[in-house]
Amino acid sequence: MDKATSGWINGFIGVAIFAGSLPATRVAVAQLDPIFLTGARATIAALLGWALLRLLRQPRPRRADLPALALTAIGVVLGFPLLTALALQHVTSAHSIVFLGLLPLSTAIFAVLRGGERPKPAFWLFSVAGAAFVVGYALTGGLDVSLKGDLLMLAAIVVCGMGYAEGAKLSRTLGGWQVISWALVLSLPVMLPLTLLTWPPSFAQVTPAGWIGLAYVSLFSMLIGFVFWYRGLAQGGIAAVGQLQLFQPFMGLGLAALLLHEQVSWGMLLVTLAAVICVAGAKKHAR
Repeated sequence: MDKATSGWINGFIGVAIFAGSLPATRVAVAQLDPIFLTGARATIAALLGWALLRLLRQPRPRRADLPALALTAIGVVLGFPLLTALALQHVTSAHSIVFLGLLPLSTAIFAVLRGGERPKPAFWLFSVAGAAFVVGYALTGGLDVSLKGDLLMLAAIVVCGMGYAEGAKLSRTLGGWQVISWALVLSLPVMLPLTLLTWPPSFAQVTPAGWIGLAYVSLFSMLIGFVFWYRGLAQGGIAAVGQLQLFQPFMGLGLAALLLHEQVSWGMLLVTLAAVICVAGAKKHAR
């Protein structure tokens, strides 16, 4: 199997894992404070990552790698989890999932700014078209619109694109699972105190579904998904493989409807279908 094909396969597995993140966060944030959830999921994943690094005797990252690791941690360990958890207090997971159609464009922009990639002009046409479908739908108010929730989701998309591009660039030399593990460890001095400071007085109100949501976002969304995702981005190209994120709304909408019984409108299905069609054109002109 050639490197590019392996990159697309790894990237698709990562996207499939990430598709459950927003529905799981929606369940958990209904029972846990969003700031506590952000700190707890990162702390749990960081401890697991640190154990893996020690068990497999991985060398420490170079000093030159620390700025990129810090930006990765800010983007995907702190920024995206916190901003989405806050947003999901105002919007449903089905509504927030539509915004994920903007992630490929955000990732591609940072791939150019920070990753040194130069996709063809036609690539940007398809990427912008996909993003336009998503933004256009959000502006039409297809669901009960919360300006605060939508702005939080947009901010989450920006910082996540940055974290994806920074981590993928570093994965070329450091390795995919090593990058997310070190980013998590780097964030631990912030996330552990944050978890303890926001520790709830009682967990009596947390149902088994809430604990499952916390476990999923801690183990899969925060660690395992990135093992495949960063490897895929590094192998197949950040801008190109990043377009796979346009499949994530389809997967997430299905999970939201199946597990949370949330309403999925025809408008949401149509806009995600249009966005996914755009990924075919973007893929063709990514290089």
